[in-house]
Amino acid sequence: MKRYSSITTRSVWAVVVGCLSVVVGCLLMAWSCWAAESGSSAAVKDEVKEQYRQEVLGGKGLSQKDREYIIGYRDILYVEVYGEGSMALGPGNVSQGSVAPGAASPEGQDFIRGRGTGAEVGTDGRISLRHIGDVYVVGMTLPQLAEYLKKLYSSVFTEPNVITSVVQSNSRQYTVMGQVKGPGLFHLDYPITIVKAIARAGGLNEWANSEVTVIRQENELIPKKGQEKPVQPTQRFQFDYDDFVKGKNTEKNIQLEPGDVVVVH
Repeated sequence: MKRYSSITTRSVWAVVVGCLSVVVGCLLMAWSCWAAESGSSAAVKDEVKEQYRQEVLGGKGLSQKDREYIIGYRDILYVEVYGEGSMALGPGNVSQGSVAPGAASPEGQDFIRGRGTGAEVGTDGRISLRHIGDVYVVGMTLPQLAEYLKKLYSSVFTEPNVITSVVQSNSRQYTVMGQVKGPGLFHLDYPITIVKAIARAGGLNEWANSEVTVIRQENELIPKKGQEKPVQPTQRFQFDYDDFVKGKNTEKNIQLEPGDVVVVH
């Protein structure tokens, strides 16, 4: 009888330990999944990312030199507190009859386009968010915004994980003017060169010659301390379309930056 009781007790303990192991395993799996989906909790340093990228590419990949995105006026941002959903306030549907993102109108001007789903940066530089109201965001990078909002939402949620992204970039624009078929203001949604910008504006018209000038002014959104406006000399870049077609001086077909003015002579 005693032996039977001893065996039964050991069996019960085995079942209990097994159940505890399963519960602990499930909790660890849940934590792993949460960490993988979290934007900031499992951050990896940029140096490590670049190291692994070069290893995958066999050391032949170009180093990442793109500057971080700076939030500007009329940008549409996605802001989420993990587990709580989107924090954006305001209308979320694209306007009827508007120009699709990235597509030029018949006149070559695509600066009027629909409102994306998210929080729009107003003319006052602010976005409206649930629980915390209006927040000034112009001039911040996305990581800076996420860190800033994390501090603000800490008074609402316990250890909030904030995720931010750009839904629609409306602040980055360039201008094409002069002897093209569709001059106007265009969105800089992706890297674009002088030749591509001219093509996007409908190409050269019948009065154009081969000379193109790119005028680049200071484009910082936030002035330096003690200055009302950023001070930097205007840059000018010369480009010859005929030379490019002949395969000459192709390096002068530079990528445009926000605020650039392309003048086709």
